[in-house]
Amino acid sequence: MLLAIDIGNTSIKFGTFDGEALASKFIIPTHREYEADDLTAAVADRLPANVRGVIVSSVVPEIDGAVADFVSVKLGTEARFVKASDDFGLKFGFPVDRVGTDRLVNSFAAAAKYGVPVIVAAFGTATTIDVVGKNREYRGGLIAPGPATAAKALRAVTSKLPEVEIAEPPNVIGTDTVTAIRSGIFYSQIGLVETAARHIKAEIGEARLVATGGFAHLIAAHCKDVYAVDANLTLEGLKKLADSY
Repeated sequence: MLLAIDIGNTSIKFGTFDGEALASKFIIPTHREYEADDLTAAVADRLPANVRGVIVSSVVPEIDGAVADFVSVKLGTEARFVKASDDFGLKFGFPVDRVGTDRLVNSFAAAAKYGVPVIVAAFGTATTIDVVGKNREYRGGLIAPGPATAAKALRAVTSKLPEVEIAEPPNVIGTDTVTAIRSGIFYSQIGLVETAARHIKAEIGEARLVATGGFAHLIAAHCKDVYAVDANLTLEGLKKLADSY
């Protein structure tokens, strides 16, 4: 079995693949203080005994060493960490060494699964929008605060505004502070994706819009022209990338 690990700022996703099929998936919170023993305790017995390969995408370098040690001790193998210099089957017209590997994996996966041109909107700690053109050229993208990050930021920089749970508001117009914040965050995410997609299509022509990430099912259902919501896009991209090594 192959184990794919997607290390994000808020959560770490584990997916095991039996052949081409995603056999299991689970998520643990991301903590920058993790040591290998902490990961072993958090993962417990949720991984099968027959993992033979591990591929990792990480945007939290502080815990890469702990993850590598965990894989070595727990699974008896070596973790391969995705690098921006890997072959994603895409063309790059500018240096991408500072582009998050999660964005590159998502772009690679979406291009392979949905064809090009394609736009990938990932709703997580940050909301990222990435673009692959018709000739499989990675065009770059946008990064904005994700829904929960926006809620935390409002709470952090104001005296009276509370941090709210991210949920679909009952109405666009909020009738108190909590519902007004919830509505503002929810519809600002929709507006971000719809506006960005419209301008991107004006530059590159028609493209399929694919949504992924933890908040995708909440937000993307209300965004125009979303072709697919794909919760496992990053894990499946890691599997495809591992197959290409």
